[in-house]
Amino acid sequence: MPVESGSSAAARQAKQKRKSHSLSIRRTNSTEQDRSGLQRDMLEGQDSKLPLSLRSNLLDLFSQIEREFENLYIENLELRREIETLNDRLAAEGQTFEGADLAKGALKTKASHSTSQLSQKLKTTYKASTSKIVSSFKATTSRAVCQLVREYVGHRDGIWDLSVTRTQPMVLGTASAVNSIKFHPTEQMALTASGDQTAHIWRYLVQLPTPQPVADISQQTPCDDDDVDFSDKDEADGEIDGPNDCPSVRVATTTLRSHQGVVIAADWLVGGKQVVTASWDRAANLYDVETSELVHSLTGHDQELTHCCTHPTQRLVVTSSRDTTFRLWDFRDPSIHSVNVFQGHTDTVTSAVFTVGDNVVSGSDDRTVKVWDLKNMRSPIATIRTDSAVNRISVSVNQRIIALPHDNRQVRLFDMSGVRLARLPRSNRQGHRRMVCCSAWCEDNTSCNLFTCGFDRQAIGWNINIPALLQEK
Repeated sequence: MPVESGSSAAARQAKQKRKSHSLSIRRTNSTEQDRSGLQRDMLEGQDSKLPLSLRSNLLDLFSQIEREFENLYIENLELRREIETLNDRLAAEGQTFEGADLAKGALKTKASHSTSQLSQKLKTTYKASTSKIVSSFKATTSRAVCQLVREYVGHRDGIWDLSVTRTQPMVLGTASAVNSIKFHPTEQMALTASGDQTAHIWRYLVQLPTPQPVADISQQTPCDDDDVDFSDKDEADGEIDGPNDCPSVRVATTTLRSHQGVVIAADWLVGGKQVVTASWDRAANLYDVETSELVHSLTGHDQELTHCCTHPTQRLVVTSSRDTTFRLWDFRDPSIHSVNVFQGHTDTVTSAVFTVGDNVVSGSDDRTVKVWDLKNMRSPIATIRTDSAVNRISVSVNQRIIALPHDNRQVRLFDMSGVRLARLPRSNRQGHRRMVCCSAWCEDNTSCNLFTCGFDRQAIGWNINIPALLQEK
């Protein structure tokens, strides 16, 4: 009577187990369909503010996740049994080598190689399944549509700052050799801050040329993280050919002096009769525009200032510093000038800006952005954590969306509660190729409602379309 060998018996047993598991998978799928129908019936009977179609979509996604992990669990059990069978077989073969060190070494090498192959198979299976799950989420949760409308080139160095006029005609100003630029609230005047320890006020006159059709250089692209990020090539190192027929203003109307260091930023107070400047001499100065006289010197920061911003409707100023704090200066009462210190970051505060309401949004090199309530300044009401340092941020007036320019060439959009809405598309064909320094919203313009600039010597105009459902949230 023939005797079946141990290896063939083990192989037959493993084959039977795989067959039984394939049957269990089919039974699981049929059971899952019944369970999904039952859950959908229960879902219709529950009270919820979410639309039924959205709830049903979420239920289908979670059902897919459950099925994926169930299949992974079954495959894992099968692989574990195969590993045990292989170990038993190797152990049986190893008994034939009696006292041979070389044979023991070969046995260990063979077992290690087989185990590593199975381990790699497990990792590949888990990675592929997880990627499918993540991709399914991305395909159904696109929050915004972003379109690159136009690239503005012509600078020979990186662009530090940009600003857009609040009145018609709309003018975009970019600051390359200077550190900051801000337009007057109502008049055709610009305020710049420079490294020569001064700030200047310039008058300009804009005469609109005959409008020319602007060709779209990109198609509408849903903003998500599937954009191809190619290697950082020196595409912007050569000279950029751009329009050089812009009118020039070479004589400033007013020069503001008294700082003992680089003036890094400047802004207009509400009404446009006073300006505030921030400097590396650790002070911010308040000037009278008509007389050019220094009205107040705002001191208290322990290190260099990095930014300053004024409230759009009130006499409030916020200054940021390398000392990890930003300060709120209140000039609403002429007799009392109060100051409040915000401590919540662990690295340089690169910028802090006001919103239309009673909020301040601060960004830092510690890779976080915090939203603060002016009525309760002890702790932020929302914290956004990112993977890169944040530069000069901006908040849209109508949609209350925060645009975050990053050191890693990305621009991300968040709402005031810290929910991520989009990431602007970036590849070797479009987007910034160097650090993004600043962002500025312009919601009165129908074609470009967001502008960004960076060290790649260009400014980019974007059209951001946020669905109404997200804005209501």
